[in-house]
Amino acid sequence: MTDPAFQNPTPQFGTAEYVGTPGGDHCQFCHQAIAGNYFRANGAITCPGCAEKMRGELAKDTHAAFVRAILFGVGAAILGMILYATFAIVTGIVIGYASLAVGWLVGKAMVKGSNGVGGRRYQIAAVLLTYAAVSTAAIPVWIDYNHKHPHQLSSPKQTAGQNDLDADSARQPAPAKPKMSFFSAVGMLLLLGLASPFLELTSDFIGGMIGLVILFVGMRFAWRFTAARPLEVFGPFENSPQEPR
Repeated sequence: MTDPAFQNPTPQFGTAEYVGTPGGDHCQFCHQAIAGNYFRANGAITCPGCAEKMRGELAKDTHAAFVRAILFGVGAAILGMILYATFAIVTGIVIGYASLAVGWLVGKAMVKGSNGVGGRRYQIAAVLLTYAAVSTAAIPVWIDYNHKHPHQLSSPKQTAGQNDLDADSARQPAPAKPKMSFFSAVGMLLLLGLASPFLELTSDFIGGMIGLVILFVGMRFAWRFTAARPLEVFGPFENSPQEPR
């Protein structure tokens, strides 16, 4: 398991970190005095032991790390979709800014699952999960709306022609309507849900464009959170002895 002290290889200037001989160099990770050579990890002075440990432990992009990141990301995407849809159903208000929260949630979850590992494939997965979570949140909203307003499922054109259909049905048998299977219906809902951010443009172009921009920013959050965190270790450098004053 990666040492938590190595998750953020930068010096913490907000707290006192000087341990050991006053005025002497010390490792900013294990806080031990450095008597011999030293290294620099992303600018922070580091003892040889910590430098070697960081090289061996930090930012290992393994298959297991990626799988954990995906699992955590999927869980966060589902949670984000549920929260997004629940808020819209309960309040009747669809707030596009919730996309930012979903992107943050997915990105943080994937970083947690990978133990800090990032990279291009993590970023692509985070963006796709964020988009899927936000767009498919429209599905439960549609289902709830249609359940509360079943009369609006029929278009005005269908309603106007209903009397003619009733008269014709008395004279000839109605043709059998093709039935859509359960999986076909689910697939159709998923496709409509994934396309919902763009379908919004047909009913409200300005509002749809604003929603797409906010969604893009949320996806950008997820992209930045899952970016690779390169570790740069330089050295060894010679630690000059302190001259007496």
